[in-house]
Amino acid sequence: MTEQTGPSERSGPSERSGPSERSGSSGLCERDAAVLAVERQSWPGAGAKERAIRERLGISPTRYYQLLGALIDDPRAQAHDPVTVNRLRRLRDARRARR
Repeated sequence: MTEQTGPSERSGPSERSGPSERSGSSGLCERDAAVLAVERQSWPGAGAKERAIRERLGISPTRYYQLLGALIDDPRAQAHDPVTVNRLRRLRDARRARR
């Protein structure tokens, strides 16, 4: 019987993650945890953050913000990094209230 390649042999952080790529007990995949880690940091300007997104995550800033928008509503993200997720939810809610 031949063995098939598993999700851990996939290349790049932009690939959809399988169960073996889940990080910690929160159930987040490594890419999602990395997105939250980037967002947790303080940046001197938008250019530095966008450069870090491309270099660290290998995705465009547009894709990053799409992932981040979905993540802040994910209960696993809340369990993984409640401080960051709650801050992002407050900012989103404040923006919506101003409209």
